[in-house]
Order: sequence, then structure tokens, then C-alpha cells
Amino acid sequence: MQERAILVGLELKRRAGNRLTSAGGTFDYSAEESLEELCVLAASAGARVVDRILQSRERVEAATLIGSGKLEELSLRAQAEEAEVVIFDHDLTPTQQRNLERTLARKVVDRTQLILDIFARRARTREGQLQVELAQLNYLLPRLAGRGVEMSRLGGGIGTRGPGETQLETDRRRIARRIAKIQKNLEAVRNGRAVQRRQRQAVPLATAALVGYTNAGKSTLFNRLTGAEVLADARMFATLDPTVRLVTLPSRRRILLSDTVGFIRNLPITLVKAFRATLEEVKEAALILHVVDISSPHAEPQIAHVVKVLGEIGAAETQQLLVLNKTDLAPDGICEPEAVRRRWLAGAHAAIQPLAVAVSARTGQAIPELLAAIDEVLPFDPVVAATFRFPLGEGAKVSLLHELGRVRATRYEGDYCEIEAEVSQSLRERLAEYAV
Repeated sequence: MQERAILVGLELKRRAGNRLTSAGGTFDYSAEESLEELCVLAASAGARVVDRILQSRERVEAATLIGSGKLEELSLRAQAEEAEVVIFDHDLTPTQQRNLERTLARKVVDRTQLILDIFARRARTREGQLQVELAQLNYLLPRLAGRGVEMSRLGGGIGTRGPGETQLETDRRRIARRIAKIQKNLEAVRNGRAVQRRQRQAVPLATAALVGYTNAGKSTLFNRLTGAEVLADARMFATLDPTVRLVTLPSRRRILLSDTVGFIRNLPITLVKAFRATLEEVKEAALILHVVDISSPHAEPQIAHVVKVLGEIGAAETQQLLVLNKTDLAPDGICEPEAVRRRWLAGAHAAIQPLAVAVSARTGQAIPELLAAIDEVLPFDPVVAATFRFPLGEGAKVSLLHELGRVRATRYEGDYCEIEAEVSQSLRERLAEYAV
């Protein structure tokens, strides 16, 4: 059954909207538009929005965020609408959340908590579930005080009921132990992904990663390009778990394409940290396909948000291809690729120089042109000079180097053989453990 929800937004008069500076200039993301996005998020979480309230203030009220007068109005409207949850389009401090819950006598959720809940619903693999749980626990830890019986499970072992022990201390210790265990498990996942990447790099196949604002159509495009059956849904964050498939380009080259989690404005930093292992697939890619919902009125600020996150994960300098998706839904003329490209390159990101292609993943329009553009942009396997140092027992590796590379010089020193050669980049990565 859907929970009845009231949405609450806050607009600070001194700013008249949340201003975002991007490569293409400055954009206004008004409080009303932000509240509209929150409505979509709430629906994705399974809530039924019954009312919306927008408060305008000079500054944030430290105790309740929106002030006592508006809080009283909110309480009356929540009672009238029989709302079960109140969702704030703002991050709440632990004190604010406790004060609001006591006054409203209802569950209070902020923007970060809502996004975490959606991620918890969408995660399907064990890795995704661990990542979401880690983010949730890191969010909950500073908010334990005042949670009442919600976190009241006591441990049954020695040390949980000692002199001076409080329920809060017990809960904090239990959560800290759980966080440490999840971090250990995720580190094992990260190491496993690194091994998988090295195995893929052993085969000379370039990799490309789909990124973009949530609901930009990445999974639909992924299915169109690869013939996969990844869940494609209009809801935000419909897919979280990364998928890798083989794609054949017009030149007959084969590449690996990965679908990744969507980004969103003010993506909680706890999620960015928790999904580090997943996002490394983007960082290691040779090409980033930046998918944009060109039918959205906020397409350009959304481009800027994605570029910002790419910078945070160390992928800002990776070659990009701008994919303007949903042309079947966009007004005529709005998705002129060159015009969008010029606007994006007008600022700080001019050095990237991406091509832009307008497509419709749903109808298949211009997909051949997209594949041709990937073929053009994706670098071929370049030849590089390298020096390798092999133990004398690694005859098979030395033979492989002679077979696939051009050996320039060979020297023997004790139990090692040092070889200077010209090799492809993929072969160098394959023999990376022996590179000097």
C-alpha cells in the first residue's frame, strides 16, 4: 500500500533559487522545480504525494528548518490529509529531524534518506545491497540519539550491559561493527572487480561506459546497442547494478560496454563513497558515453551535474561522447547536436572536445550514426615503448612478447631477463606486473 506523503521545499530569499554554475553558463534550478523532482523521487519510492508546501525564508531555521509558524501549518495539513510521512527537499540535521518528528507525530524523511530508500529498493545483487546498507548506516549513525525503541535491540553477550552502559552507546557500537564488516566485504568486491578488469584487459578490447543523469535512458540505450535485457523503467534509479556486454562496431572492432548507476543533483556523498567499486568501471573506461535526456528542460544543468560527479571520481579527463537521447520526445530543433556541444564547450570543459550525436534509444533512430561515432572517437590500440623485467622461469610471457611485440633489446641480469620492446597498449597492460 502506498504511503500518503506531503512534500516540503525551502527557498531562501537571498538566493531566489539554487544557482548552478556549469560549463555552459549559470542556470537557475528553482525551488519549485526542485520540489517537482522530489515528487518524482517520492513516486519512485512508492509514495503517493497528497500535498506540497514551499516555504520562503531569509535563512534556514536551526531548530526546525522552516520555522515554527510554517511547522504549525504543516502539522494541520498533515492531519487533514492523513499523511503518514513528510518528505523534505533538504538535508536535515539530526536535531531538526527529531524536532520535526516530535511536533508532527509522523515519520520525517529528508532528500538523502529518500534517495537511500530508493537505492535499497532497487539493489538486486549482493554487492549493491552491501553498498546501500553501508550508506544507510553512515547516514543513521549521527542520528541515533532520540530514536527511541527503534534501535532498542540489546546484544546478548558480555559487555553489553556493563555499569554506565546506555542503549545509545550499545547501538553505536553495534552499527560501527556492522560498518567495519561491510567495508571489509566491499573491499573484497573491489579487489574482485580489479581482477575482472585485468582479465578483460588481457584481451585487446576497449571499454566504454554509459553515464548520465538518472532517467536519461541509459538502460534503454544499453539494451538497444547490445541486445541485452537490462530493466528499463521510467522511474528514477530503476537499475543500480552494473552490466557489461559485448558490442560490435561498424569497423568490426568489438568493445565492452557497461551500464552504470544514474547520477542526480545533490547525490549523497555517502552513496558516492559506497558505490566506489561500481564507479571505478567508469574511471577505467577508454570512452564515456554521456547520455542526456534532451527532452528535459534541465538538460544542460543536468550535463553539468554529471560532469561534476565525473570529476569527483577522477574521470573528468576521459574521452567523452555526448549522446542526446529521447529525440522522439523533444521539440523540433532543440536537439541540434552541434549547438548543444558548443554551449557545453563554452566554459571550463572546452579541452575535452566531445562529439555529439542525437538519437532515440526507444525507436532506434540514429543508432547506426552513434555506433559510427563511437568507432571514430574510441582510440585504437596505440603502440608504446616499454621495458619488461621477467624472471627466467617466465618463458611463456617472454615468448608472448616476442610474438605480439617488436623486441628492441634483451639483457640478462642474474635470475632476470630485461627486454626493451614496442608493444600495443593492451599488451603492456596484460604484462603490467613485469613492466619496469
